[in-house]
Formats: sequence, C-alpha cells, structure tokens
Amino acid sequence: MLRFSFLSLLTGLAAAESGLNAWLRYAPYAGSVFDQSKVPLHIVALNTSTASPVYVAGQELQTGIDSIFGQQCNVHHSHWGPSATIVVGTIDEYTSVYGELSSTPELIEDGFWLNTTGNSVQILGQNERGALYGAFEYLSMLAQANFTPVAYAANPAAPIRWTNEWDNLDGSIERGFAGNSIFFANGVIVSNLTRAAEYARILASIRINAVVVNNVNANASLLTPDNIAGLGRIADAMRPYGVQVGISLFFASPTSAVQGQANLTTFDPLDPGVVNWWTNVTNQIYAKVPDMAGYLVKANSEGQPGPLTYNRTLAEGANLFAKALQPYGGVVMFRAFVYNLVNESIWTQDRAVEAVQFFQPLDGQFDENVVIQIKYGPIDFQVREPASPLFANIPNTNTAIELQVTQEYLGQQCHLVYLPPLWQTVLDFDLRVDNKTSLVRDVITGQRFNRTLGGSAGVVNVGLNETWLGSHLSLSNLYAYGRLAWNPADDPTSMVQDWIRLTFGLDQSVIDAITQMSLESWPAYENYSGNLGEQTLTDILYTHYGPNPQSQENNGYGQWTRSDHLTVGMDRTVSNGTGFSGQYPPEVFQMFENISTTPDNLLLWFHHVNYTQMLKSGVTVIQDFYDQHYAGAATAQTFVSTWQSIQGLIDAERYSDQLFRLVYQAGHSLVWRDAIVNFYNNISGIPDEAGRVGNHPYRIEAESMTLSGYRLYYYAPNNATTPFETLSNYTAIVTTNNKTTGTAYTALNYPTGRYDISVNYYDQYGGASNFSVYLNNNMIGQWTANLRPWIGSAEGPRVLGHTPSIYIDGESATRITFSNVSVAHGDVLTITGIPDANELAPLDYVSVLPLGYAD
Repeated sequence: MLRFSFLSLLTGLAAAESGLNAWLRYAPYAGSVFDQSKVPLHIVALNTSTASPVYVAGQELQTGIDSIFGQQCNVHHSHWGPSATIVVGTIDEYTSVYGELSSTPELIEDGFWLNTTGNSVQILGQNERGALYGAFEYLSMLAQANFTPVAYAANPAAPIRWTNEWDNLDGSIERGFAGNSIFFANGVIVSNLTRAAEYARILASIRINAVVVNNVNANASLLTPDNIAGLGRIADAMRPYGVQVGISLFFASPTSAVQGQANLTTFDPLDPGVVNWWTNVTNQIYAKVPDMAGYLVKANSEGQPGPLTYNRTLAEGANLFAKALQPYGGVVMFRAFVYNLVNESIWTQDRAVEAVQFFQPLDGQFDENVVIQIKYGPIDFQVREPASPLFANIPNTNTAIELQVTQEYLGQQCHLVYLPPLWQTVLDFDLRVDNKTSLVRDVITGQRFNRTLGGSAGVVNVGLNETWLGSHLSLSNLYAYGRLAWNPADDPTSMVQDWIRLTFGLDQSVIDAITQMSLESWPAYENYSGNLGEQTLTDILYTHYGPNPQSQENNGYGQWTRSDHLTVGMDRTVSNGTGFSGQYPPEVFQMFENISTTPDNLLLWFHHVNYTQMLKSGVTVIQDFYDQHYAGAATAQTFVSTWQSIQGLIDAERYSDQLFRLVYQAGHSLVWRDAIVNFYNNISGIPDEAGRVGNHPYRIEAESMTLSGYRLYYYAPNNATTPFETLSNYTAIVTTNNKTTGTAYTALNYPTGRYDISVNYYDQYGGASNFSVYLNNNMIGQWTANLRPWIGSAEGPRVLGHTPSIYIDGESATRITFSNVSVAHGDVLTITGIPDANELAPLDYVSVLPLGYAD
C-alpha cells in the first residue's frame, strides 16, 4: 500500500471553481508533507485502445495523482518491471500478462477487485468497465486522504444502473433546470459532444452504465438517418467511459412521416408490417450503435399512444420492442407510469390504483429482456409517498425503480433538498410478500423473486450549466443516486459526507455544516410544502414549483387532497375508500387500512379525516399543519447562517453562488409557509393555537402604503391563476401600466434601532422590472426582478433555473433582504418600481424585522 505521512490534511482553498468537474476535482492537499518516494511513478493500463475504459482508467489515474500530489506518473500498456506500480485492467488481461492471482476474486459483470496491501496496487475488473470503476474508487480514496490498506471485491447489486435524460430534439429539457441539452439542438444531435463525454466521465465515477438521452415524451424524428448517425457519435463519445446509450421511443412512430423510414397507417404492435418496421429501425440503430443499451418506452400515459389504442395489452406492446432487441442483447425499459384521467366526484376513483390494475394481470407475460420501470411511489415523485405496491404484485416480471434526481416537485434545484433519505424510505420498505421479508431494494435487484434483470433508473436532466444541475449542492443527489444504484443499502449520511470531501475538501467544519444542512433539508421541505402524507402542494396544473393547494382538486389528474371545510385527505381504504390499501400484501394492507396503525406521516395519503383528528403526536391535524409549516420554514432560515459559517473555507465563486440560492430558498419557504397555512386557516376556520397565522407585527402590506402610479391587485374568482393564498392579505400592488413608474411610501413606526428590511415582490417571466428602496431619500438598495431561467452557456451565475411563471403567483413570488439597516422612529420608507413589458413591478409587502427574526 502507498502510505503517506501528513503534517496537515487540510485542503487548500482552490481558485474560483465553476462546478464543471463536480466531485472529480482531485484537489491538492495544502500544507502536507509526504514521502514522494512512496508515490507510484508508474501506472500500467493493460489496453492500448484509446476507446477502452481500461486505457481511460490509466489516464484518469495519471491525472488524479498528478493533481492531488503534484507527482507525474508514467503510463505503460504492458508489463512493467518495478513493483511500485498501479496495475489496472481486466482479470483476463492481468492473468495473461502477470499470471494467475494467488486468490481469484468472485466478480460479476462490472465488478472489480481493489488491492492496496502490497507494494503494487491492483485494480482489476471483471470487464473493462469494472476496471474503470475500480480506478475511480481508488482515486476517491486518495482524494479523501483515505490510505487504509484494502483488499476487496465490489460487485453491483443490479445490472441496470441507468439515467434518463428528458431532453427534447429542439434542445429544451422537460423538467430540466440547468439550461439546454448537452445532446440536442435544432432537431439534431449537436456537433460538439465534449460535454457528453464529460458527463460520461462523471457517470462512470459513480458506476452508471447507460444513459437514455432523449425525453420519454419522445419524438419520432429521432429515428431519421441523420439522427441515428448522430446517436452513433454520442455513443462514440461516451463509450470510453463504459457508458452505453439508450433511447426513448414514440410508440406511434411507424405512422409518422420520418425521413428515411416507411410510413405506415397503423402502429398496432401485432401488425406484421409494424413488427418489420421496428425490426428494420432497430437494425439500423445497431449498425451505428453496436452496443446500444436498449429502449425506454412510455405508452398509454398522459396522452401518449400505445398498445391499448388497438386493444392490445401492455405486454404485447413491450414485447414488440423486446423481440427486435433480443438478437443484440438490448433491454426494454417499459414505464409503469400508465394512468387515465379520473373523476373526483366518484369517491372510489383513484389514480394510485391504476399501475397495479394495468400490470398485475400481465405478470409473467413480458419477455425476459423487458423490465418494468416503476416510480418509487404510486403518484408522481411527491415529497412523501408509500412504496408503490406494484413492486409486490409482479413477482414473475423484471422490475426497476424510477427515482428523480431532478427536483421537479421538490424545489427545482432552487431549494436545497437532499433526496436519499426520501429514497431510503422506499428502498428499505418491507412489502411482506407471502409474509416474508421483501424489501423494495431486494425486489428491484432481482434477489427477492430470483429475477434476471433489475435495477434503477434516475431521471437526472443535466444541462449546459457548468454546475450540471443548476446548483452546486444539488449534485449530491446525482452522486448518491449512483451509489444507491450500485448498492441500494448505502447510507445517506456516509454518501453525502464522501461527496462533500470530494467536492469541497477535507475541512471538518465544511463537512459538518453541509452534512447538517443536507440531512435537514428534505424534512424541512416536506414540512413547509405538504406534511402528513398530503403530497407536495405545488401548482400541478402549471409549473410544479410554487404553492397552490387549490390546483390539486377539481381535475382529472388524481393528486387530490379532498380538502373541504371540515375534512381533508384521501380515503384509500378497502372498507370505505378507493381500495388502494388492498393492493399491498396482507400485513402491509392491515397496517395502512387501520387509522390507528397508519404512520402519521402517511395519514392523509390513506385516510379522510376531520381537521380535529388527533395525531399520535398529541396534536390535531390542523395544528400540525400550522406547526410543521412554521418549523420547516424556520429550518430553511438556518441554512443561510450555516452556509455563512464556512465562508473562506471554500472557493469564493461557489460560496457566493450557493449563498444566493440559500437566501432565495429562505425567502421562498416563507411564501410556501404562508400560502399553505392561510389556505387551511381559511378553509377550516380553525385558528392557530400559537397565534401565528395571519399575525405579522413587522409586516407592512404594500396596499396599505401611500401609492402613486400603483394600483391594487387582488385575487378574484375569475382569475384562477392567482390563488388568494399567494398574496399576503390577499392583495398586492402593480403599476397602472407598463410605462408608469410606481411609488409606495410609509412612515415606519418602529423603535429606533437596526433592522433587516425584506421586500416580497413577484418576478414574472416576460419582464424585468427595476426596484429601488429608500429610507428618507437615501437609497439602501436596488435590484432587477429578473431571476430568469438559465438559458445557455453565456449566462452567468445567480439566475434561478426553476420553471418560470407569467403570473403573479407562488412561482413568481420572491424576496430580497437588506440587512442591518439603521432605522429611526418615523423614518419614511419608499419603494419605486419601474415596470418592464408585461411585468408591472408587482409588490406584496415589506417586513421591517429585528435582526435575526423571520416574520
């Protein structure tokens, strides 16, 4: 083993970093002293092909050791005499050069052997991809100053470790919050695929072995000859890192006018012409991408065509593609996200039941190279859902879990939400099939039901932003997804701490601060968005981002809470509701069927109750709404000060960019809190026992100020895009037109002292209003309301990537704070707003807060 003697293991503060290297920074140690004679001078990579992952592993080891230790190593591609070497290759390559190992490790596909106990380091893979994984493992240890001698074999829990990228051919990304596609633009594959290769490198470091490069809402034009050739170029860029390419298919492609392909009048999966059409297309693709991973299919869901159009089964639809792929070893990932619109007026209707209803009767009818890709919960990536019962209902079918790294309903990378603790609640859930231990993680890996295929699919949606996901801290979710795909029993705390050391360095203060924030972030978001199993109360009809509890109801999408003046929650019992609880095996069914044994955190998922229903915690449902929403928002405020505590311990660029986002989250969490508690206070008529709801002693409503050039803007029944709860006191102000500057002023009747002055305003898409704040005619701050989505590589930092809104609502609501302002009793506060285009400088309220207080 290579041993180093350190006087200090503190990492040096790097120059400004964009985040492009993610956790593969290989940052040097600062102030360290080590015996350079112990640093390996030679690396033997047992492959000469530059397209080989083994060759890449040698280059990666050379770069990493040079960067961390300042020691240049030579790379060789055949036997090298000196013992102080790192040898990387496959088991077969090693034995052909060096002879048999003293003991042969038991490796499966993609597994590796890492041995650092001797004078030489052995990094040996079952295949070339495994060898590269072992090299990244070794470099991760070195980068974290972990020099413990090790000798172990590492094997994946499942063969399928894929990401799904919801990229469109025009370059946009559905539910992408970090810019445009790294693969597509203007209907074709981009010519410069440097970022695709960089992404493959990042994925290889967390042992992801395939990427579906286009949106599940697919476009048939991906199958033109030019685009198929382009897929070959993507595959060529990613192949050196062991990452295979897969594609999503549009089920009705045979009837589309696709250049270079026949145009049929049917897409019936049993029609011989359709079978031949897909066989021909598949042959064309494999001619350009000989190692294509396979197809991802979304059918008969959200308006997409599929086999049900012709009264064929979903199995018949999936098997159409499976048979075309079978000669090449390709896999069909068939999404279980299949549902019809449902009628809320019918008490027993429930979108959650549909996956089992569609797929359970087909168990055993899918070909062996079909995998049913199941979202972790039965609805749609909510902040908390029970594990999908479908995992328990198709034991004779291959399954994979679909997780969402991109934070569609969960803050869209503008809110820090570390997701592995959420994923863990599903992966570790015991379904008790046949009254035996049946953890979801053992189902998806094939262990529980002895299946041949299985694993994980993560919806990631990286973009051209150099942070990849739009936020430095959100990358912890991608890192952890890869770790969980390899080992679904991995620990969320150890994963995030490894990621912190690799991303920000070894300073313990940094590790402690980011760990604390990360582990608190999902509970905080759940508390200020939708607790007690009520789901994330986002605007589901528009952006899936800001608060809008009204949007859950009175539509066919089935994400209902059934809130009325007396009661709330979905009755999913067999005895009186939709019957969903009965889709679980008996032991789990009995737990969820009975209100007394249903966990509080899923109460409203399974039961319809009075607001005065007493929880196991000893408070009522309505009081818990109030308490938890205030608690969650309060936690979000602490993220700012916690992050500020590490200023100077990480580079200024990433520190500043993330501080901006955490300050935004702190403000937006208050928007969330107020919207939800005001909605339920209004609908229930039950006051908050603590007297907080509607009580804001430091808040000045904009409409109460003296106005010039401004007019009132308020919720009206015919203005459904502006729910009342996203306007403080149900009212805001806007300029009288888009040419007139608005002014609002008021005298401050607060004791003389120092205050934080916060202004809540709306940043709508389609305009960039300018605001200024004065105290007695002395400007204390000005800003432009233009936190627009990140569009391209020319954009700088400090732009938010969430889906924008053209309305005054919970999406556009935001907050700016000017800290530690000296205020004398009677001072006059004035705000001016200069409108722009369709944005009429909208203001909601001003808070004049004692230092450190959040209203």
